[in-house]
This record gives sequence, C-alpha cells and structure tokens, in this order.
Amino acid sequence: MGTGSGSDPEPSSSGWSRAPGLVVKTLFLIGGAVLLKRLTKSTTRWDHSHVVSRSLSGEKFSKEQASRDPDNYFNIRMLSCPAAEMVDGSEVLYLEQAFWRTPQKPFRQRLYMVKPCPKELKCDVEVSSYAIRDAEEYKNFCDRPKDQRPLPEEVIGDIGEHLTTMQLRCCDRGKRCLYEGSAPPGGFPNSWNGASYCTSDLTVLKNNEIHLWDRGFDDDGNQVWGPKQGPYEFKPALSSPSVNSDVFSPLIISPQSTLDKPIKGSFILQE
Repeated sequence: MGTGSGSDPEPSSSGWSRAPGLVVKTLFLIGGAVLLKRLTKSTTRWDHSHVVSRSLSGEKFSKEQASRDPDNYFNIRMLSCPAAEMVDGSEVLYLEQAFWRTPQKPFRQRLYMVKPCPKELKCDVEVSSYAIRDAEEYKNFCDRPKDQRPLPEEVIGDIGEHLTTMQLRCCDRGKRCLYEGSAPPGGFPNSWNGASYCTSDLTVLKNNEIHLWDRGFDDDGNQVWGPKQGPYEFKPALSSPSVNSDVFSPLIISPQSTLDKPIKGSFILQE
C-alpha cells in the first residue's frame, strides 16, 4: 500500500507537466495561423491605396530640412483633406501648399486621385495630380467648415487637366519607407520655364513622413526647374491628424531655391 500510494502520483505529475506545454504550442500555432490570415487579408489592392492616403494625411512642414539647408529649401506648409470619392472608390483629395508664414495664401493647389494600380502594371498604388478648373474657389478648402466647401459632385466636375501620375510599390522589408515610386519613364508633358517634360518621385516613410521630388527638364535633358539637391522632406505637424483620421493628402512639391525668386503660377522659379 505504501509503495503503491507513493508511486501513483509520479506518472500523473509527469503527464500534467507535459500537458500545459502541448496546450501552449497548440494555442501558439492556432494564433499564428489566425494572425497570418489577418495579415494576408489586410493587403488587398484597395488596402494599399487606403494606407497611402492615410500616410499622406494632414498638415506637414519642411521645417527641419529648411533649417539644415536654407539656401535650397523653404519651410513649406502642406495641407490636404478628402474632397470626393469616385464611383469606383478612388479617393479625390484636395492639396495646397503655402509658405509657413502665410498659410492663407497657397501658391499651389491641386486635386489628387489615389487608387490601386491597374492589374497589368507592376505597382500597388497610383497617385495622380490634376489642375483645378476654378482654383480660387478652393483656397483654404481644408481649413473651412465642411458646409462651406464645394460639394463632392462639384469637386468631381472641377477636375481639370491631368498633370502627373506616380506609380508606387511597397518598399522591400527592412527599408525605412512604406511605399516608393515615380512617374513612368519619360515623365509627363510640361512647358513651364522652358521645360518639355516633368518627373515626380514620391516616398512614403514611416511616421507619415513624405519625400517628394518634382523636376522639369528641357528637350536636351537639362533640369530647368525643381530642387537639384534632392526631394523635399515633409514631416507631420505635432497637431496633425493621426493615421486613423479621415483626412488624406497626396502631395506635390514646389520647386524653389531662394526667397528672392519670384512665384509664377503654381511654381517657384529656380534658375
């Protein structure tokens, strides 16, 4: 009796010590499968488009870059917000840029369309910019109460000339960026300041930082406008809406070099 009663608990204890380990492993495998399913489900074509829109959202400034290199970059305020949605789900966004001291006087106004790339192209998100038919009516659009803005149907009717399209791809694992891309080879027609075509490069970094590089070139390939040293670097303002807000903002950067360069139209002249 004494021997039997002393030996019975031994195998029972060993069995119970193994059981929790098996349970933990089983739960880990199930949890991993569920997480993998969720991650896979979250990377649809439209999800990529929404992520880019949210990452480009809110109010941003090039203040840090202007402090580092004041001879070539200004502190520009960039602000955008949702303006309309197309029937196919493409987001139409309003974007304006202004010197940070005079945000009420934007020198560039655009409508942007953000949507998934066509399936035949090797990219994830397409960001296109358009002129606005009556830009004066849209000045400070995002700063106004919603009932004082043009209606979504009016916005769609005011989409003007197509200017550029940037094709973005997900960044490789381990890089600082989330998405990066540019206009197709050859760029798009542009006649400003002696240019024959323009190019645009866009990088969406983590923490909603945006790098954008717009340049114009003549027939011989000489750059005639836009920053030569590198892209503008826009970082969110501390009070800027979070990634989870409903404010979106694709961007386009103004070419410029020094404050004494005159502003003409939508661009700042750079010699």
